[in-house]
Amino acid sequence: MSIRNRYEFVLLFDVKDGNPNGDPDAGNLPRLDTETGQGLITDVSIKRKIRNFVGITKCKEDGTYEAGFDIYIKEKAVLGRAHFAAFKKLGITLGEEATELIPADLAEQLEALTLEDGMEIDTDEEGRSILKLSGATLDKKAAQKWLKDINPAKPLKDFLSKALKNVKARKPKQEESEKGRIQMCQDFYDIRTFGAVMSLKTAPNCGQVRGPVQITFARSIDPIVTLEHSITRCAVATEAESEKQGGDNRTMGRKFTVPYGLYRAHGFISAHLAGQTKFDENDLNLLWEALKNMFEHDHAAARGEMTMRGIYVFKHDSHLGNAPAHKLFELIKPELKDKSKPPRDFSDYKPVGLVAGKLETFPSVELEILC
Repeated sequence: MSIRNRYEFVLLFDVKDGNPNGDPDAGNLPRLDTETGQGLITDVSIKRKIRNFVGITKCKEDGTYEAGFDIYIKEKAVLGRAHFAAFKKLGITLGEEATELIPADLAEQLEALTLEDGMEIDTDEEGRSILKLSGATLDKKAAQKWLKDINPAKPLKDFLSKALKNVKARKPKQEESEKGRIQMCQDFYDIRTFGAVMSLKTAPNCGQVRGPVQITFARSIDPIVTLEHSITRCAVATEAESEKQGGDNRTMGRKFTVPYGLYRAHGFISAHLAGQTKFDENDLNLLWEALKNMFEHDHAAARGEMTMRGIYVFKHDSHLGNAPAHKLFELIKPELKDKSKPPRDFSDYKPVGLVAGKLETFPSVELEILC
């Protein structure tokens, strides 16, 4: 049974001498609000750590996951495979995939085209170029109209006409897509929790899911500074580099760190949306465990020391909630003991000072302090 209560939560965590979330568009510098100087960490980064923790705890020795706890967005995943597996599990037969070997003299012309959804250029086991046509996603009539509109040279037109003729196309009906959506929610913890857009061009459409758990960007309580460090590796990658350096064999690099930052993120859990994805108490308890331990299994030299310092959960008595979320968040006010010097440790902040239990200002809301 899905959860019956609305929740909000506040996360307090810190970083010491590390880069908590580099920005690839800024040379991997720590993310920053340039107007206030506060550090930022994306919601995607936080959810990645939750997914990783669930993957660690629910993955079996053979590499498969416990039933209902697979991860949809995982490293090196091919998302479309999960869609096909869901429809296979449901016993829904869709169109068959077809492949055509691309003649060498047509390869360049074909690569210059913008292909229709369900058509893609790939390579086979022997490294030859092939055209793949997905019977589950290709709209055959639309593809034939596309071919007529672009009107390529006769050899290419004949090749594409033959490929379209050979594919057996059948896209899922609306009710089948809905069944696929339900199956994906049952199989994947992160879909059931965070939601997902599953209307892929190269796989059966499983619709969209709005997840009951939403997490904001994390923002540092106080401004941070970014330090840049030069680092040296006493080795080079190639013989040419070694000869150029006369055998000195040193490679210079740079590393960015935040000396210290205490970050805060907010989370929301909707009982209404939980009912749609069947997010239940077991899933909720796993989420709390992931939040408490996600940094313990994510250590890296680049990230320095990252530690969860506080998880404050506001549990409402009702399905819809009993207090505005922003009023509850305002109860958590970390402050520096001495504002004349920059923070370098969690002990530089005053204790939050809240006690677990029913709130005086909102008696229908209970505060749980998980760490």
